Amino acid sequence: MDNGFDLFAAAAEQEAKTSQGRYEPLAQRMRPRNFDEFIGQEEAVGKGRYLRRMIEKDQLPSMILFGPPGTGKTTIAQMIAGLSNSSFKKLNAVAAGIGDIRKIVDEAAEQRKYYQKRTIVFIDEIHRFNKSQQDVLLPYVEDGRLTLIGATTENPFFEVNHALLSRVRIVRLTALENEHIEKMLVQALNDKERGLGERNLTCTQEAVSAIAGFANGDGRMALNMLEQAAAMVDDGAEINIELLESILGDKLQSYDKKGDNHYDTVSAFIKSMRGSDPDAAIHYLARMLAGGEDVNFIARRVAICAAEDVGNADPMALVVAMAAVQAVQFVGMPEARIPLAEAVTYIASAPKSNAAYMAIDSALGDVRHRNCGSVPVHLRDAHYKGAAKLGHGIDYIYPHDFPGHFKEQQYLPQEMQGVRYYQPSENGREARQREYLQSCWGKRYQ
Repeated sequence: MDNGFDLFAAAAEQEAKTSQGRYEPLAQRMRPRNFDEFIGQEEAVGKGRYLRRMIEKDQLPSMILFGPPGTGKTTIAQMIAGLSNSSFKKLNAVAAGIGDIRKIVDEAAEQRKYYQKRTIVFIDEIHRFNKSQQDVLLPYVEDGRLTLIGATTENPFFEVNHALLSRVRIVRLTALENEHIEKMLVQALNDKERGLGERNLTCTQEAVSAIAGFANGDGRMALNMLEQAAAMVDDGAEINIELLESILGDKLQSYDKKGDNHYDTVSAFIKSMRGSDPDAAIHYLARMLAGGEDVNFIARRVAICAAEDVGNADPMALVVAMAAVQAVQFVGMPEARIPLAEAVTYIASAPKSNAAYMAIDSALGDVRHRNCGSVPVHLRDAHYKGAAKLGHGIDYIYPHDFPGHFKEQQYLPQEMQGVRYYQPSENGREARQREYLQSCWGKRYQ
C-alpha cells in the first residue's frame, strides 16, 4: 500500500515537472545551469575571472549586474543559486516592498544562527526600488546578513544610492556577440532534454544568422524568435529566412558582419557622408542597424569620418560625433539610433576638408623616411637647471608680446625649412583659418 502510494506520488510529481517544463518558454528552459553551458560574457565570468572564481569558491561578494536585456543577468543569478550552498532568495523590485525585505532578513538571521548558512538575495530590476527601500538593505549588506545580487538595465551610478553602491561590486555585462547567439540557437535546436532536439528540426545558416542579427545582442529575444518559428512548422521541417519574415513581418537583412556585404555597406556609408548625401548615409546606417551591426563600431566610423573628411571645415562635426559615441555607450539600442542619426546627418551636411588628415599622413611619411634634423635650439625646453648654458630657449620670441599675438620666427628644423603639410581648403571655417595664416606667413599660404 505504502509502496503503491509512493509510486503514485512520484508519478504525479514527474508529470507536474513535465507539464511545467512543457509550458515554460524556450529561453527559460535553456538557461545555463553551470559555466560549461554558459555562452558569452567572458570579460565578466570567463575562466579565471574574479567573479567566476568567487562563485566557484562560494565566496560571493555583494554585486550589481548591469547590462542590456537578455545578456545573462538573471541567468548568472540562477547559476549562483544552483552552485552555492547559501540560502537563495529572489525578489522582483516591481512587486516587492520593505516588508518582503524584512521577512528575508529575519529568515537570514535564523539561517546564520542555527545552520551557519549565508543568505543571498537576488533583486531583479533593483533600479525600481526607491531610496527608502534601498536604504533598508544597507545595514544588512554591510554586516553580512545578506549578500546582495542586484540586476538592472539602467546605469546603477544614476539609479542606485551611492551608499549602497559603495558596498557592492559593479559587474557590467555587454550585448552578446552574434556568434554567441548563434551558438545558443544551435544548442537549443539540438538539446533533446530542454530544447527542440526531439523534434528533429533543421535551421539554415542564413536563418540562424538573421535571428542573431535581428536580436541585436539579446539572447532571450533570439530564443523566443526560434521558438515562434518552431511552432509554425511540423517535426523534421526546416526553418528558413522566408518563415522568419512571415513571423516578424519585417524583411530580414542579409548582413554578414564578416563578409562582403558588411564591407560594402560600411564603405557606402562612409562615402555617402563624405559625399554630402545625408539621405544615402541614413539609408546605409539603417541597413547596418537592422542587420545587427555593433553600434559602437558604427559610432567609431562616424567619429573617424568627422575628423578625416570634415576636419577643420567644421570642427563641431567631431564634437557632435564624439557626443554620439558617448550617447551610444550610455543609452544603448534602440535609442542609440537617434544620436547616431543626428551625427550622421550633421557630418553629411557639413562642409568638407581632408587637409588635417593629409597633413598628418604627409608629416608621418617624412618622420619615418627622412632625416628631419633636430629641434631648433630656441624652441627646446629651458626649464631645467643647466638648459640656459646649452642655449636652450634663449632666443625664443614670445608671440603674445607682439601685436596680433604673432611674430615670425623659425619653428621647423633647419633641414625641413620650406616644407608645407597643412593646406587649408576654402570650405567652411577652414577658409577663415587660411585667411589668418596668410596674414601671418604671407606667400607660404597663398
